[in-house]
Amino acid sequence: MRVPIGWLAEYVDVPGGTSVEDLDTAFVRLGLEVEEIHRPEQVTGPLVVGKVLEIEELTGFKKPIRYTRVDVGEGQPRGIVCGAQNFAVSDTVVVALPGAVLPGGFEIAARTTYDHVSDGMICSVRELGVGDDHAGILVLGADGGDLPLPGTPAAPVVGLDDVVIELAVTPDRGYCLSMRGIAREMGTGLAAEWRDPGAITPPAWSGEPAWDVSVADPDRCDRFSMVAMEGLDPTAPTPWWLRRRLAQASVRSISLAVDVTNYVMLELGQPMHAFDRDAVTGPITVRLAREGEKLTTLDGVTRSLTPDDLLITDETGPIGLAAVMGGASTEIGNGTTSVLLEAAHWEPTGVARTARRHRLPSEAAKRFERGVDPEMTVVALARAAELLAEYGGARVVGAVVDVDTRTPRPPIALDAAKPARVAGVPYTAAQVVEFLGAVGCDVDASGNPLAVTPPSWRPDLTDPADLIEEVVRLAGYDDIPSVLPTAPPGRGLTDVQRRRRSVGRTLAEAGYVEAPSYPFVGTAALDALGLAEDDPRRQVVVVRNPLSEEEPGLRTTLLPGLLATLSRNLSRGQRDLALFEHGAVFPGGNRAPAPLPGVDSRPDDATLAALLGAVPEQPWHVAVALAGNREPRGWWGQGRPATWADAVQAARLVAAASGVELTVRAGELPPWHPGRCAELVVGETVVGHAGELHPRVCAALELPARTSVMELDLDALPVAEVPIGPSISSFPPVLLDLALVVADAVPSAEVEAALREGAGELLEAVRLFDVYTGPPVPEGSRSLAFAVTLRAPDRTLTSDEATAVRDAAVAAAARRTGAELRA
Repeated sequence: MRVPIGWLAEYVDVPGGTSVEDLDTAFVRLGLEVEEIHRPEQVTGPLVVGKVLEIEELTGFKKPIRYTRVDVGEGQPRGIVCGAQNFAVSDTVVVALPGAVLPGGFEIAARTTYDHVSDGMICSVRELGVGDDHAGILVLGADGGDLPLPGTPAAPVVGLDDVVIELAVTPDRGYCLSMRGIAREMGTGLAAEWRDPGAITPPAWSGEPAWDVSVADPDRCDRFSMVAMEGLDPTAPTPWWLRRRLAQASVRSISLAVDVTNYVMLELGQPMHAFDRDAVTGPITVRLAREGEKLTTLDGVTRSLTPDDLLITDETGPIGLAAVMGGASTEIGNGTTSVLLEAAHWEPTGVARTARRHRLPSEAAKRFERGVDPEMTVVALARAAELLAEYGGARVVGAVVDVDTRTPRPPIALDAAKPARVAGVPYTAAQVVEFLGAVGCDVDASGNPLAVTPPSWRPDLTDPADLIEEVVRLAGYDDIPSVLPTAPPGRGLTDVQRRRRSVGRTLAEAGYVEAPSYPFVGTAALDALGLAEDDPRRQVVVVRNPLSEEEPGLRTTLLPGLLATLSRNLSRGQRDLALFEHGAVFPGGNRAPAPLPGVDSRPDDATLAALLGAVPEQPWHVAVALAGNREPRGWWGQGRPATWADAVQAARLVAAASGVELTVRAGELPPWHPGRCAELVVGETVVGHAGELHPRVCAALELPARTSVMELDLDALPVAEVPIGPSISSFPPVLLDLALVVADAVPSAEVEAALREGAGELLEAVRLFDVYTGPPVPEGSRSLAFAVTLRAPDRTLTSDEATAVRDAAVAAAARRTGAELRA
């Protein structure tokens, strides 16, 4: 909403000395965000109002040229050459005299042109910097109007000293999309007198109703008002002051009838529409659209209507998309002399649905979907009729039509002490009544709780909390003290929270960068992962109102979002990437859809049970993705590319941070490469997978070959035992290397477990340090080399003891895995 300060000053007695910055501060204090302050371009030097006395048409030139004599209040007229044709003798115009400098550094001087001395310049809107119209001269009016005298400084007349403040109005403050609402707010904020432009009494128009009107759906339209006018001069121009205010509000001037309806909308907040009365056939009916109906709107687009669209119709069918845009068949044209002015009150949510469905975010829809004042319909008609009569010669025919089915708003009970309890500020009951009265509420303070009836222009005030917010807002948010709450003792992080933070910190310390993504997924992403049709990860929970139609489901795996982030970074020039994400996934399955309870009362137990039953499980997963080099190249070497082993190691880091031991064995699960996929196991439970992506998945997602990923169900890990510090022996260790030959199908983790079992209590550590294939190892087998550390807590081990432990460990490995000691 753009607020010209000059227009605002007509309704608010702004205290003397109040600067634009002071108004900016007042708007912010009232909860209205100031987006920008628009200041007119600077014009220096003499700029005055002039009156055209004579026009001489010059001939013999390539284009029409006029030599004019203009009265600029100096006693003698000035001769000015001008090429525009849109003004006549007796018109009042704006003249830049020699010495003036117009926007863009354009200096005006007396000069000879077209064989005449031009002693100044008659200005257009664009030349003055107050608009974009450059089709002709700015004509302030013709002779006989209420116009400034020649020689009057023109800057105030054309708005060169009028600053415009642009506000960002929140959806609950729709009344601030009008000068009436802004004036009310600023009168309160500045503690100044203000005048309500809507506080007028409409004339008592007599005669038969202007038109036959019926409302078939009063739930969607509880008030519909209309008045008929005739005798409108179709050539009557819109006065400059009105065009200027529309331009300041970024509204394009079209014609007098349309401009007046737009002006009244900006002034009173009541959108209106003007129909060509001669194009309307038969009675008007407000009804819902029928299947298959179409309407060509004013923008020239033919729209297919749905049964949820509310229409204004006549005998021919739809003539307007209610509250959004009028129809082309009844558009005001260049020859329109009779009009029907319509102003109504529409149900906001229906307007919002229609505007979004047809992608028509009109100025009218923007106001109606936020809620307008239903008391303004007839007042707006009276104001528009007054302007059309004054500037277009139109007159009202017949009585006003006013179909009103509204019911009184019920009062809201408010404990007078509750605002103080909520804000922590000692508001008295008298202050609460005063602030609510300033908002416009009718407050019955005869008892406690107070009975508060919100004003008609505040449909957002429906609950005690809304009234409390208004009290706090008008009293001043700055008065609310900043007090840190006292942390209750004994309530730290839960075990689950500590584990999740520990995992994230561990991966970050290992060089991974956290890359959270939106928890939504579509069919295309699951197809790219190569998931089978019966894969459980395809059973997604579908969101009823998704942010994107392409991603309507909740994710069942972290990989789509993480790999999309990886691909995006690669496309922007990154090459060595190690990303991680941890968050909830939402397994699908057979689950009843959630019901949609109303908001008028608390849902019953059955509805709550159905709601909870529709909520999916939300296990917490962690995933990593790697591409490029894991260790950068430099003077120390060529670097090391990331491999499947790095993804497995990330899983081990997660398990270690969670206080559990992880077993790794061969597995197979899309989207991993079948021969390079590790199954992550804790006990007998598979908790995740790690390895290289399948080449087809890399190609589908445009990822480098051998991209490696890991995903693990963090909630599936058992609760970690209380850690016990290891005993430290002061006796020397015995270091042994064992090379065992096993079949390729035997996991190294199983061999390691067998060694641990056979070595017994004297084993301190065992670590795989080499894997070898090739002669003399038989084909189909591989050699696993383990570094074994033995140590006793109370003595130095003898060679015989060490040999016995080694033999027992080898024997256990041979018994469980078929391993043979390599010679």
